[in-house]
Amino acid sequence: MALQGLSEESRINPLDVVERMASVNDWSFERAGDDEITILIAGRWTDYQVSFSWMNDIEALHLACAFDMKVPERRRVEVQQLVALINEQLWVGHFDLWILDGMVMFRHAMVLSGGAEPSNLQCQALLGKALEACEGYFPAFQFVVWAGKGAREALDSAMFQTSGEA
Repeated sequence: MALQGLSEESRINPLDVVERMASVNDWSFERAGDDEITILIAGRWTDYQVSFSWMNDIEALHLACAFDMKVPERRRVEVQQLVALINEQLWVGHFDLWILDGMVMFRHAMVLSGGAEPSNLQCQALLGKALEACEGYFPAFQFVVWAGKGAREALDSAMFQTSGEA
């Protein structure tokens, strides 16, 4: 039996919401077609390249936030241990180390199944959590990569916050 008269309602492209968010914040961005947009955002420690991809087949808006740090091969095992320690502390999203190029990135996705459309606030929250995680843990990655510290020591050092004033 053939179903007739059913048509899939057109949904807005979730990347249109992300593009408006980038425009409003005067962030430099490049739209690479209907399924990807890359935004450059200046952080406290480094600049972040944030890519949003619309994955229509799984109805998910994927975010990948990379920072300018190439992990030398000799430090990759320790960085992988750091990634595991950090990911244990995260409720949403996760860090990855891409072995082939030594790049660290934070990844997260928003599932929009059934034709759901993202709001501006949802996209801001997705991006905000990514930047918060990257800004918070960037020093730990630097401690491992450039200072030669172990993963646990680097994480403890990066998370140490003083109270009061001297």
